[in-house]
Amino acid sequence: MAEQDPALRPGSEAELSDLIRAANGPLRIVGGGTRAIGTTTGTALETGGMAGITLYDPGALTLVARAGTSLAGIAAALAAEGQRLPFEPPDMCALMARTGTPTIGGVVAANASGPRRISAGAARDSLIGVRFVDGSGMVVKNGGRVMKNVTGLDLARLMAGARGTLGVLSEVAFKVLPAPETTATLMIATAAADAVAVMAAAMASPFDVTGAAWVDGQVLLRLEGFAASVAYRVKALQARLAMGEIETGGTRWTTVRDVAAFHGRQGDIWRLSVKPSDAPAILRRAGAEAAVLDWAGGLIWLLVAPGSDIRAWIGAFGGHATRVRGDSGTIPAFHPEQAAVARLTAGLKARFDPRNILNPGLMAAF
Repeated sequence: MAEQDPALRPGSEAELSDLIRAANGPLRIVGGGTRAIGTTTGTALETGGMAGITLYDPGALTLVARAGTSLAGIAAALAAEGQRLPFEPPDMCALMARTGTPTIGGVVAANASGPRRISAGAARDSLIGVRFVDGSGMVVKNGGRVMKNVTGLDLARLMAGARGTLGVLSEVAFKVLPAPETTATLMIATAAADAVAVMAAAMASPFDVTGAAWVDGQVLLRLEGFAASVAYRVKALQARLAMGEIETGGTRWTTVRDVAAFHGRQGDIWRLSVKPSDAPAILRRAGAEAAVLDWAGGLIWLLVAPGSDIRAWIGAFGGHATRVRGDSGTIPAFHPEQAAVARLTAGLKARFDPRNILNPGLMAAF
């Protein structure tokens, strides 16, 4: 077996820029190594050496951190001030059977968002600024430490979900929010076929549901806020739905966020983003060994036999299917793009990475 080149580990943005500018071959961008999917080639370029919170202003609800900063470190700093990242980023270590350390740069690169996405938006919606180095070695800055309405290309949103194919993140800035005083969950036993209808009714209510999932035969509905408000709203929602048991505390939602139902289980894992109303039909057609619904049915996690092609099973539907875990040389990890979208993304790749050295071939259009 041929030896791999030793990993590159810059300690600063300037060093990162120099390494990319001097690269004479492909680079495989590595954050914490916990949520990477798909395959690419090249010398590993690790961002963990660029770590640390560079600014945190609790009063202004603003946090700025270098890309290699651990997600746990950021969560601890925010918790000390009674605050949190709004989008509830998941920890994929156990799901992916990996032992790395999740980093904030990896969260942004994957646009990783948890159950609270239905109320607070995705990671990109809380992102107010980025610094990154493009494929030519140029340092690019977009956004800042406050939300502004500006014209032009929103590079912060563009980088969220690009998975290192357009540039290597060096610093990210977020708006943050206060953590809730109280969390309660309404639990309703129901079959998958009826789960989406129950979640839709809850989301249409005036009770400000911040999490709606179906796991292990139960619909879970989360309400958060001041204790008196939560107590009233969860009782009112229970009465409206005429069913359900109430559980206090928010620990259950960590298991939803991290898809704990699949931990330690063999098989391929797929992640589908769909219209919630399509979820029951997709579950019937997929024939999965296990399934979890999140985002009120808009996000489906499937555990299937190794080598299964979910896209072929479920047929045409309006959404995206991504193979998160599992090896196959014939089934692409990322959902193929439509021709018009592929042309746009290829144009962006040519602009930001003209030498095609950043995670080449990782995503279909790149």
